[in-house]
Amino acid sequence: MKIVVVGGTGLIGSKLVKHLREGGHEVLPASPNTGVNTITREGLAAALDKADIVVDVANAPAWEDKAVLEFFETSGRNLLAAEAAAGVRHHVALSVVGVERLPENGYFRAKVAQENLIKASGIPYTILRATQFFEFVGGIAQSATVGEEIRLSPALIQPIASDDVAATLADLAVAPPVNGTVEVAGPEAMPLDELVRRFLRSTQDPRKVVPDVHARYFGAVLDDQSLTPGKNPRVGVNRFEDWLGQQVAH
Repeated sequence: MKIVVVGGTGLIGSKLVKHLREGGHEVLPASPNTGVNTITREGLAAALDKADIVVDVANAPAWEDKAVLEFFETSGRNLLAAEAAAGVRHHVALSVVGVERLPENGYFRAKVAQENLIKASGIPYTILRATQFFEFVGGIAQSATVGEEIRLSPALIQPIASDDVAATLADLAVAPPVNGTVEVAGPEAMPLDELVRRFLRSTQDPRKVVPDVHARYFGAVLDDQSLTPGKNPRVGVNRFEDWLGQQVAH
């Protein structure tokens, strides 16, 4: 089976390519770095020639609301049209738990638009919504920092290791399309402020975390359902404390 991983040189994509190759599949990592561009369509038709499955884990290069929306809509349309022409049998895409619950967040709005294109495409599909990655916790802390203080909501979050996301995507890619959405989360839910506090302790960062129910998370006010999965999600095996220990060891 030929599997094309769009965004195949990034954080998730590179791990996914490794998983799939270890499973004995022919895998093509597709990204601007390898001459495949879903915005300009450069190299896209050639990459998808004789492809059975496409997994889209590409991320927008810019975070401004308008730029993110344009990226996911343009990339999504170009990719799905090329897949239809190539006869691709399964489109798998990575999205985010909570996208429909936080419309104030421009990135989440863009992911909803991407999901809607996939659902309307007619190509059999599986959408995997993952919770926030352990790897993003430092960025979350930075986004909420004012001086030496970090104001964060105490709402629950159930973060996951990128390794577990890649492993789940590898499983879903070679399974039959579900024509729906699957959720994956880490093994432990905790308050967002506590998550960042643990991260800072492990990195010996002196900044103080202040819980604030009104603090915005990338533009949105959170509750305990905003960033946590619904019923019966897949659950990763890597715990945050273990991941932190590995980061410190490195």
